[in-house]
Amino acid sequence: MLDEEPAGGRTQVTVELIEDAAERLHGLAVRTPLLESTQLNEALGMRILFKPECLQRTGSFKFRGAYTKLSRLPMERRHAGVVAYSSGNHAQGVAAAAGLLGIPATILMPSDAPTIKIENTRDYGAEVVFFERNKDDRQALAERMASERGASIVAPFDDVDVISGQGTVGLEITRQADYMNISVDDILCPVGGGGLLSGLSTAVKAHMPLTRIWCAEPEGYDDVIQSLAADQLVSVTVGAPTICDAIVTPQPGWITFDIIKRFVSGGFSVSDREVMDAMAVLFDRMKLVAEPGGCAALAALLQQRRQFAGRTVVVVVSGGNVDRADFSRILSEASALENVLRA
Repeated sequence: MLDEEPAGGRTQVTVELIEDAAERLHGLAVRTPLLESTQLNEALGMRILFKPECLQRTGSFKFRGAYTKLSRLPMERRHAGVVAYSSGNHAQGVAAAAGLLGIPATILMPSDAPTIKIENTRDYGAEVVFFERNKDDRQALAERMASERGASIVAPFDDVDVISGQGTVGLEITRQADYMNISVDDILCPVGGGGLLSGLSTAVKAHMPLTRIWCAEPEGYDDVIQSLAADQLVSVTVGAPTICDAIVTPQPGWITFDIIKRFVSGGFSVSDREVMDAMAVLFDRMKLVAEPGGCAALAALLQQRRQFAGRTVVVVVSGGNVDRADFSRILSEASALENVLRA
């Protein structure tokens, strides 16, 4: 494996870094499978393979990047602990990774984060400090706290080590597709700040250069889509609330967008209604529980089914941390399965 983090930090995401992350995660992260449903394939006229990171340790892909980052911290910096900021999935990933490595962790979380994410973060042993999502500057708060404690900040997405850890999702897809003798035409992936999308696309394009990669974002928070169209970073104004709390960001990261604009073909914005329907489809046909943001890619595929007709598509389900009451309500309010599949 690679040495611990260099003094100046790493500056570029490489396939070698992603492969090193896979070694570090071996035996700790779940090697999530590629799953499919013959019924869904026939109903939608394509072959769909789901990469269910909702089955990952801590319930989302975030554990991969968090553990990779923390495992590369120099030993002399670990005793001071780490500080992270997150609406929930990154929080749980950092808390779990810190627990495994014996590193103290403090997590800044929005006060309106889903209860299950707050409770799980505490259960993994981290200290939780709340902030107001639409009022406080979470990054500034984290930087001040880290400075006071001498702790290291674990950024949620715009960090080379974090991105390389998330890239193991893409590395697994390429290896599983090769083992199954499958030629993947397209991959759809939810995106917030872009850590998963940029890491995944780096790994996939290195091994399957002809595969097209697409992203999915909530309506009103399509900063990556707008940035791709403008070929530069675009910030969106925080507007109406969305159920996709896990992937709400005002703009992609500098590092992540530099990768995304090279490797990603485009993206699709999805409504809360489309996401709710996708969650119901995934539960009814695959028996998988996905949180709203984690199901954005399937919502995009259902929306754009004619574009992907006849193709082999991998859909990344990025997380499954949804409160029981919210999940029950969403299923009860979602459209009937036959209507969604016939649309």
